[in-house]
Amino acid sequence: MAAPSLAPVLYPESRRRFSRYPIDIALDVIALQSGIPNSMPGRCTDLSEAGLGAVVAGALIAGQPVAIELRLPNVAVPVRARAQVRYQDRLHCGLQFIGLSVEQREKIRYWSSQSGAHVLPRARKIEIAVPDQPAPAVVPDSKKLRGRFRVRRRRFFVLVGFMAMLIALGWWQWQKIWNELEGDASSTAEPQPGLPLRVSPEVMERRIMYQVDPTYPDAARRAGTQGLVILNAVIAPDGTVKRLRPVAGSPLLAQSALDAVQSWKYTPYRAAGQPVEVETTISVNFRLH
Repeated sequence: MAAPSLAPVLYPESRRRFSRYPIDIALDVIALQSGIPNSMPGRCTDLSEAGLGAVVAGALIAGQPVAIELRLPNVAVPVRARAQVRYQDRLHCGLQFIGLSVEQREKIRYWSSQSGAHVLPRARKIEIAVPDQPAPAVVPDSKKLRGRFRVRRRRFFVLVGFMAMLIALGWWQWQKIWNELEGDASSTAEPQPGLPLRVSPEVMERRIMYQVDPTYPDAARRAGTQGLVILNAVIAPDGTVKRLRPVAGSPLLAQSALDAVQSWKYTPYRAAGQPVEVETTISVNFRLH
């Protein structure tokens, strides 16, 4: 009998919504393991607005939710976000961002525009030779098959029960880690001596009492420049803006954003019943009409 011929099977190119850039920076990954959040160091090898590739010193499972923190070059404020493990091959893994905010996306865009890195090429077509005639199927013994199914089903239910117990035990710790990564300080949190209390941008945005819109600079308008300017701000106990510095965004827009935000007024933030100094991030959006 002649051997079956081999026919090529072509897989189409992967479609990538966001450009991916090479990078080599430190990365912290926090994952829930045995009901306890575990911090694992790593290195980020490539980055996009959709996710990142990394080498992580720890075991991860596909589909597992994690928290990540990384500091991009030329961006003073770190990127803290939730992600999901897409795959792990030994120490190499791929993480997909979950609910990345506009501010975090703007940090990645600003870094990619300033870094001068080349976009990584997309995956090429893969050709795999397969026989045109399928191999004959082996019919297993029905009694053995039913026995294996019962054993596997019992193991499955035991595993599900064990995982549910671990999740219940570590849930409150997991939520605490998320809140710390997102910078959402509670109203009873005590600031560290000599340092302002870190509060999330969403919380401080709801406390704005008086706000001035920035003036669009003529030079930026002529150049067609638009986008976010990200500012690091320290708000005094009385709600006035004490210090400001730009951390990302076009230099043509930064000064106008600084001039406008300097006059903003906030409802005093209180911790343990007392007004305290806080640090936050402010995003000013410039759009050409």
